[in-house]
Amino acid sequence: MNLHSFIKGTASALAAAFSFCVAATFSGCASSPKNEGAESSLPKIDMSKWLYNKTDDVYYQLGLSYAANPSDAKYENLAVFVPGSYFDGTDNGDGTFTAKIDAKSTVRGFSAKDAPFVMPIQTPGYAALEPPSAYVPAAKQYTDEGFIFVYAGARGRDSGAPSGVTDFKAAIRYVRYNKENLPGDTRNYFTYGMSGGGAQSAILGAAGDAPEYEPYLQEIGAVMSESDAVLGSMDWCPITNLNVADAAYEWELGVARTNLSAETKEVSDGLSKEFALYINSLGLKDEKGNTLTLEQSADGLYHAGTYYDYLKGVIETSLNNFLADTEFPYNADEQKAALGQNMILPAGWKPRGPRGTAGGNAISAEDMDGVGRNAEKKSGNVDLSGTYASAAEYISALNANEKWVIYDEKSSTAKITSVESFMRNVKQLQKNVGAFDDMNGAQPENTLFGFGNGKGAHFDALMANVLEKANPALAEEYKNDLAKTDSLGISMEKRADMYNPMYYLSPAYSGYKTAKAAKFWRVHAGIFQGDTAISTELAYSLALKNYGSEVESVDFAEVWGLYHTEAERNGTSTQNLISWIKDCLKK
Repeated sequence: MNLHSFIKGTASALAAAFSFCVAATFSGCASSPKNEGAESSLPKIDMSKWLYNKTDDVYYQLGLSYAANPSDAKYENLAVFVPGSYFDGTDNGDGTFTAKIDAKSTVRGFSAKDAPFVMPIQTPGYAALEPPSAYVPAAKQYTDEGFIFVYAGARGRDSGAPSGVTDFKAAIRYVRYNKENLPGDTRNYFTYGMSGGGAQSAILGAAGDAPEYEPYLQEIGAVMSESDAVLGSMDWCPITNLNVADAAYEWELGVARTNLSAETKEVSDGLSKEFALYINSLGLKDEKGNTLTLEQSADGLYHAGTYYDYLKGVIETSLNNFLADTEFPYNADEQKAALGQNMILPAGWKPRGPRGTAGGNAISAEDMDGVGRNAEKKSGNVDLSGTYASAAEYISALNANEKWVIYDEKSSTAKITSVESFMRNVKQLQKNVGAFDDMNGAQPENTLFGFGNGKGAHFDALMANVLEKANPALAEEYKNDLAKTDSLGISMEKRADMYNPMYYLSPAYSGYKTAKAAKFWRVHAGIFQGDTAISTELAYSLALKNYGSEVESVDFAEVWGLYHTEAERNGTSTQNLISWIKDCLKK
């Protein structure tokens, strides 16, 4: 079954059909008569207003508005940080500098002609991101490498989707609007983010110049003559594919649930079956061209088939990478203590050490994302703490409750008996049934698909379908929300599609190849996390690999032993990001 038909068939019983067509373009968006005056009224960067940090040798400007008609001026502006070598600056005597581009200067192999732009999407839980009001010392990590660092603010979940991605798109367009004034090559634009930020980075990577965003960009007075497509997207633990995320969570983690009521068990099982239908509609293929599907298993929940086997292989690869990378003795507690994100903190955000550690400089996305979690379920069913003298001792700890890891000490490799055993023993079960579209409408994602008033709304048509039998009254609440439109008359279904990379990456959706996909991708997640299913990042990574020549590389990794963090097998997330960007540009 074609996914578009499948979703349409479900949604048709929930809302009247809504038609919305805008001409697509891969090269950029042309100005619209509705917005003719926006660009002429949007000032370009004033080259006589640069500030300069002498210690770091960085020129920068703050408070650059990227929207001629901002919805919220508190958020809709950006700052740009430029390596000092790229400018020839003259002191104006009032704390500002007049800068001219020095085309001959280089930094770490980059020049003022080809330097890349990098932009963080630091929005855990799809939170709003305030732009900086002062110099950002962490920008030096990137400017020292010859990168131009763009820090854009953006509206968050309280404003409703697609406001956040719309704002980041507008920021990218504004930077390109200033390409004559800025050093570097604005075509070499990279985004990165973690959690909800990783999700929005993924959407930016998949939905370059997507026609669905045009009316939202016009509404805020964004530059319409420039492209918002990016060259590369780095996504850590992305919380995305939200209109299928509840079903994916139950298909994977439902087996770890205990003591459910009959009604809740019916919903969990129903969502698991809906996920199987979804996967089978996608036509995903593995590296050998084999189609990945799910088949009915003995438990009736479709824990069998080529997709199941592929996921099992992903888990085994993660474990074997860990065994190859790890020098024993191995201290699991020390690894947990290093789980903080290298986030650049907006004003008012304070860092803290991870739970169980004393202070520290780490920042946890869990402090900021507003997600409801079941703390008592955080650690999984086996105790992985303390020091393990050998790989065999670590494997024994994994097998404390049941023997599900088969370890070959001679080759130092391991296999697992089933996906379900992994989920029961180490994957965190942190969320209730309705992990994203909460039945009480209390998760951040509910607010995200609200209507700009900070209140939540239901958005999952698959959940509504399952509830028809299990809880008709609640199903009616879902139907009512699914039938609503936003201030521009856009349906809930379309808004959910706009926040789903798969809508643009999979031929099962009508949005397939109507946008410009990023050429380079890096998708990493902590495989122990309970914030979302592995299938969330796996599905769109597979879709990217299946996409065609437009996508050149996909660095996908599930990192063993790590949770909801900027997951890396080794090194630091920042240095690995920098190295990856250089590799993409062959510098």
